[in-house]
Amino acid sequence: MKFLCLVYFGPDAFADLGPDDMRRIDDATIEHDHKLRNAGHLLIASPLAETGEVSIDRRQRMKMSVMDGPYAEAKEVIGGFLLIEAKDMAEAVALFDDDPIAAHSRIVIRPLMDAHRHSQTGQARPDFNPA
Repeated sequence: MKFLCLVYFGPDAFADLGPDDMRRIDDATIEHDHKLRNAGHLLIASPLAETGEVSIDRRQRMKMSVMDGPYAEAKEVIGGFLLIEAKDMAEAVALFDDDPIAAHSRIVIRPLMDAHRHSQTGQARPDFNPA
């Protein structure tokens, strides 16, 4: 099964860390990603751009508008994502037991919908095949 993992950060998640501590967390997180990839679990992972670079598209009355975001009232923002493969939710959750970023974030793990349950026509979406 494939799972989308969204990594949420609060506004002060790293406020008490200096540059050296941040570098250690970044390095440890990259090492954890390599471990997941080498074990055949990680399909793709990436941090997201700074929140000041975010735009939100909304379609209202068939017109698209773009607004700066996230909104000031947001308690958390998505700071990164992973697409993983695991046999079930229990295994997916266990893959993050030793993830160093988990101490500073909230990770939401959601299973991807089975293609055969998604389409009424029987036609599946194209598979994700990372290069």
